[in-house]
Amino acid sequence: MMKAIVLLLDSVNRHYLSAYGATGVATPNLDRLAEKSAVFTNHWSGSLPCMPARRDMLTGRLGFLERNWGPIEPFDHTLPQVLRDNGVFSHIATDHYHYFRVGGENYCQQFNTWDFIRGQELDCLVSRVNQPEKPEQIGKFMPQYALNRTMFHAEEDYSSPKTIRSALNWLEDNRESDNYLLWVEAFDPHEPFDLPESELEAYGDDYNGPPYYWPEYGRVNVPDDAIKHIRKRYAALLTMTDRWVGKLLDAMDRQGMWEDTLLIFTSDHGYMLGEHNFMAKNVMPAYNEICHIPLMVHMPGGMHAGKRIDALTQNIDVFPTLLEHFGVDASHCRNKLHGKSWLPLIRGEVSAIRDCALYGYFGKNVNVTDGEYTYFRASSRGNNSPIHLYTAMPTTIGHYYGLEHIVDPSRIEMGPFLKWTDFPVYKIPGDNVQMKDQTQSFHINGSFIQENLLFHNIDDYGQNHPIHDEEIERRMIKLLHKALEDHDSPDDQYLRLGLR
Repeated sequence: MMKAIVLLLDSVNRHYLSAYGATGVATPNLDRLAEKSAVFTNHWSGSLPCMPARRDMLTGRLGFLERNWGPIEPFDHTLPQVLRDNGVFSHIATDHYHYFRVGGENYCQQFNTWDFIRGQELDCLVSRVNQPEKPEQIGKFMPQYALNRTMFHAEEDYSSPKTIRSALNWLEDNRESDNYLLWVEAFDPHEPFDLPESELEAYGDDYNGPPYYWPEYGRVNVPDDAIKHIRKRYAALLTMTDRWVGKLLDAMDRQGMWEDTLLIFTSDHGYMLGEHNFMAKNVMPAYNEICHIPLMVHMPGGMHAGKRIDALTQNIDVFPTLLEHFGVDASHCRNKLHGKSWLPLIRGEVSAIRDCALYGYFGKNVNVTDGEYTYFRASSRGNNSPIHLYTAMPTTIGHYYGLEHIVDPSRIEMGPFLKWTDFPVYKIPGDNVQMKDQTQSFHINGSFIQENLLFHNIDDYGQNHPIHDEEIERRMIKLLHKALEDHDSPDDQYLRLGLR
């Protein structure tokens, strides 16, 4: 029997999990899963943020070198497609509303079936002509979410608990079935950190300032007591989400699924809660708080439970790991995979599957770690040129690349510009694009630190003290150059980064 579950929780801070040595945040069910799993200690994001990370997972390739936030491309041969072609059914239960807005096309539709739970963030669930006015509060206020949250009363009404409930129902309906992948994806603990106020009691929250549940992206701009409050809100939301993860684990207990099911738990990225004087993500360097993420893999029958694996891994490895689990040869995928299966690592057959992890946001610093050192490589030119985005689907977060967001359409070229596919794509110059969401912008701006930074990842895990060592930097540059080649980077990136 072959079954697999991918449990993806958005914005899980590894440094908040007791499975990774944290204290003070209750996650008993993720602890319970860790006891049944191989726990990976050197696991990294790839493309950032949300939708780029998901394209990585569903294609087994790093995408951030080629384009920004966007849909599944017509030349992508996705994990659900390959599984379907080889007789494996796939279903996704999710409240991640980005899948269903402009710029998130064709992700869920690759699965055999899907269930979308409504109401997160700016999902247009509650429809009112007259929009609510901003009350007295600090942080972001979004009228659409103010309407959505009127639907949330008890814990069970919130979207992520309903997502887990949807997955539980699917498991019950298919308890006699085999040969399937269930992808369970909850938006929480992504912001807004909204939950019943009673959930904060366990964290001794005594905040009495203006309501604050949705941080703004950028430098910290709220008082210290608000920072303490928002950290407690995040912790409480993580605990509430963990409680619903427990219900999924309970269902595996009832159905005896631990014996025949592979379960992968990870996140897309972390979240800054005042570290380095930043909030959120996107607009600061790709610090460890954002890019060093959790990974637990339960093997059928509990083989290698409790094993700690220090080898470098990334989320692009989800694809080939699942292919191996289902006995599907990687040659069935039409696209070259960048990822490597974790199963040989878990079984102890190999000690490493890569010599570095490459990660970042499109058009910003490109980052590489060998586990000991981390190197942030910035643009070598003040105007961040040359940078082009390559796509056959000209949409991005919340908008099309139409006349409103392209300065000069005559500068767009089309042709087989990517090294790994002959499919024609648009080649859009970066300085020809105007992004609607500036937190996603790849133009240099005052809030993003554009400089090369080198850190010792062990002695200075918090990345507070950049080091200056020309020999080590040369070695990391060489590693970065090889990683760009291995990941089919467009030539633009070498020039932009001053590497060629």
